[in-house]
Amino acid sequence: HPNTSWEISSNMSDDAPINSKYSKAMAVIRIPPLQYIHVLDNNNNITRLEVGPQTFVPKEHETVLFSPTKMIRVPPQNYCEIANPIIRNGEGEVQFDSHNSAKLAFGDSEIRFTQDPFPLYPGESLKQDVTPLTVVLANNGLLLKAELNNITDNNGIKRNAGDEWLFEGPGIYKPQKGVKVRKPIAAEVILPGLALRLRARKECVDRSNVNRVTGEEWLIKTPGSYLPGAYEEVVRHVNAYVLTDKKALHLRALRTFTDDFKVERKNGEEWLIQLKDTETHIPHVYEEVVEEIKITTLTNRQYCVIVDPVDEDGSGKPQLGKKKLIKGERSFFSQTWGAFGVWNSKYLRFE
Repeated sequence: HPNTSWEISSNMSDDAPINSKYSKAMAVIRIPPLQYIHVLDNNNNITRLEVGPQTFVPKEHETVLFSPTKMIRVPPQNYCEIANPIIRNGEGEVQFDSHNSAKLAFGDSEIRFTQDPFPLYPGESLKQDVTPLTVVLANNGLLLKAELNNITDNNGIKRNAGDEWLFEGPGIYKPQKGVKVRKPIAAEVILPGLALRLRARKECVDRSNVNRVTGEEWLIKTPGSYLPGAYEEVVRHVNAYVLTDKKALHLRALRTFTDDFKVERKNGEEWLIQLKDTETHIPHVYEEVVEEIKITTLTNRQYCVIVDPVDEDGSGKPQLGKKKLIKGERSFFSQTWGAFGVWNSKYLRFE
């Protein structure tokens, strides 16, 4: 404890131990306002608190444990944490036991915010020094985790040990007993032509009120900033493919799902996305891009035969065992999971 302005009146030598000086009845300790000392009664081994302003004269069986010390001051927008805090009743009064010693909540802690200066009772200690509150900016958040049961968060929601949730800015976060700040989180910026691929760390409800199961992945395509939820993790950013009149996209379904064009795709099904469908395409989480297909052009002296052509009804299903003749002049995108050959009058060429 830092020394402050105080006096001792004693006939003892200056070389005598400090505690022995305090224990003499002739010692006089002047305690200024907003300061305190702890006094040990050597008869019953009880330590009590004495606060200023006062002039304290210890009795023969009393020992002053340290010089007058400033009370703890918590300014606005700050906090501190006290270990083994005193126990108070409903009116805020300190509770004492039968030995007139302040009751303590051993092993517990208490977070105190701005208030009048206060002393530490015997047994209390400063677990977290006076610290400014955390300011959370817009498009930012704090990932919190409950370490105790029956915790009410800042939004009035009951939390149990192990629960995680997000404190979103802008705002000032006030720490809570039993709540740990895991890490700060910043929003991801989604530009036009990009998407954000997310994965659920456990069962949750996303920001679109869609239930997600553990391990499920999905895309966020809306341009702007997106702050991932407590149980969401960012897998990666996904770029869009630009389609032209000379380039198409060959896709394969990784599982049965409904694509962005409201078409149900079966597991393993393959199909083409062309400019007539969309100018840009961001692959779904259950779509695999096989390759980019360039347009095939036939001159007026060329023709081709396509083996196992796809169905012309738009389903994209190959017609096994069939062949289709295409004559030039013509340009088309070949469904390359079926074979085709191109002939002209001079030579035979396979592509």
